[in-house]
Amino acid sequence: MKIIITGGCGFIGSSLCLFLKKKIRNITILSIDNLSKSYSKFNEKILKKNRINNERIDLGKFNSLKNINFKADFIIDCSAEPAVEISRKKVIKVLEGNFLSTFNVLEKAEKDHSKIIFISSSRVYPIKTSYEKFKIFKKEQKHSPYTETSDFKGPKTIYGFTKYSSEKLIEEYNYSKNIKYIINRCGLVSGPGQFGKVEQGLVSLWMWRHMNKKKLIYIGFQGSGEQIRDVLFVQDLCELIIKQVRNFSIFQNNLYCIGGGIKNAINLKNLTKICSKITQNKVNISKQKTTSIYDIPYYVSSLKKIQKTCNWKPKIDLNKGLKQIYDWMKKNNNKIKKFF
Repeated sequence: MKIIITGGCGFIGSSLCLFLKKKIRNITILSIDNLSKSYSKFNEKILKKNRINNERIDLGKFNSLKNINFKADFIIDCSAEPAVEISRKKVIKVLEGNFLSTFNVLEKAEKDHSKIIFISSSRVYPIKTSYEKFKIFKKEQKHSPYTETSDFKGPKTIYGFTKYSSEKLIEEYNYSKNIKYIINRCGLVSGPGQFGKVEQGLVSLWMWRHMNKKKLIYIGFQGSGEQIRDVLFVQDLCELIIKQVRNFSIFQNNLYCIGGGIKNAINLKNLTKICSKITQNKVNISKQKTTSIYDIPYYVSSLKKIQKTCNWKPKIDLNKGLKQIYDWMKKNNNKIKKFF
């Protein structure tokens, strides 16, 4: 089996490369990554040790995959600019990196008759919906998870727009060119291998800051720390994707919400408590009442469709997953510090 993983030196991409290499016999994996992040070069070295090559290609350039002489059974598209806030200032960069890259992947898939597994984002939903769901939770203490068909009308962020547009482009290529696909619309993904950088998400950031006794801020929503996310740990995502690779026809030409679900939903205050307990450290946390117009107070995934399809659900809970992140960070502490 041959697989291309775009964004293969990023967090999700590198995790998938290593997982699939270990689990599937006679597999050849090609990573494609422009190494624009400093920590991507760290991951590239790990891939090389495991005999996974990376082609340094900017997927945001037109026809960037035209000359890649590697015909894959699957292209798993993990490439994206991960920081939502960057899309406010660098619109062209995000349009190229998140949308034009999808076009290039689809052109390559058509040429080689490859199947596509696309990693999309929960930010495809409008910002206003998150505030509405947050109000319901605060009033009723009842979760209102996002489904595959939740409302899409309204501003989403430029980042969210590009991911939503990529989803629609994939559907168009399926209709007109018979490209077979799976779309996994993921929420907050975390786990060992994250460096505690802001753009990688709040979970690893929170753990890194606690481990190193660095200050934190509850930003926005009156500085309450009550904003909610569900957390999916990367090992569980990898377990799902190998199911999709091995049993593609079960999932074919479908979109799924993939996240931690209600059981792995947590607010910042409770995340602080767990991180403090694991690290045995307390950090100073200040409050900032206002936040970015791109910030959202609530996101939790509905897992009903994916569970109906293959009975998949996350196995790693918050305490176990956070402990795994801490252990990895502690082991690699000196290496990680170089990226700050």
